Amino acid sequence: MLSDWEDVHKELKREFKRRMPSGTEVAARAVDEWTAKHSSDADWIKSHFSQLVEEIQSSAYEFYLRSEANIGQSVIKQIFSAMVSSKDTAGDTVNLFASYFRSLDKFFLGLTQGRRARAGSAFQQIIKEMFKRLGYPFSSQPVINGQPDFLLPSEEYFRQNAIDCIVFTVKRTLRERWRQIVTEGIAGTGFYLATIDEDIATRDIKEMAKSKIFLVLPDRLKKARKDYLKAPNVITFEEFFEYYLDPAMKRWKAKKVI
Repeated sequence: MLSDWEDVHKELKREFKRRMPSGTEVAARAVDEWTAKHSSDADWIKSHFSQLVEEIQSSAYEFYLRSEANIGQSVIKQIFSAMVSSKDTAGDTVNLFASYFRSLDKFFLGLTQGRRARAGSAFQQIIKEMFKRLGYPFSSQPVINGQPDFLLPSEEYFRQNAIDCIVFTVKRTLRERWRQIVTEGIAGTGFYLATIDEDIATRDIKEMAKSKIFLVLPDRLKKARKDYLKAPNVITFEEFFEYYLDPAMKRWKAKKVI
């Protein structure tokens, strides 16, 4: 029987982690939900990519919250049921829970911290899943001059002909973090930073332009701000596919790179 509050916390954490679906599973489920009727229509998915990204992001987060609540409740019941005797009164059971306040407090704190981390990684997982569904070749998390999320068409080709590649990194929110990834795009033809952040300073957009960074946004966000519409380095997901990635795909196919 578990007796120490730290042991109880470890057991709660271990069981929760074992049962929770992975970020990849959550993303795949959300993508399936929103693309089911058009799963074989790449053109439709690309032309609606902005809307899909936002809807899938929201759907994935809601699914995660439901899973977190259901699994969290189940784990707590499992761990504490084993510690309750049939002779215990209601008061004994309440006192038992109260005595493990530190275990529960640390467990819930971990859930909050994990939720924040997953919210950021979920966006990356969704883009990855969508790229796969659309048949775009890429290397994930390659170690080059930094570690971008995606390198198209591949890390191998990057080492042969870096100037003909596309570096694509995903950040759900930016703040000042975009500065940390500038060097990742130095050797590539284009560096593309995708986000759904609605509060990017105009000065940052201009600095990104100086660093040859394209900011890739959902269509709704670009249309919502005049500075986005005027900035030459702010493009929508649909524009990224039509004017940058798809032309590169034709070039790579012609060169027999892919």
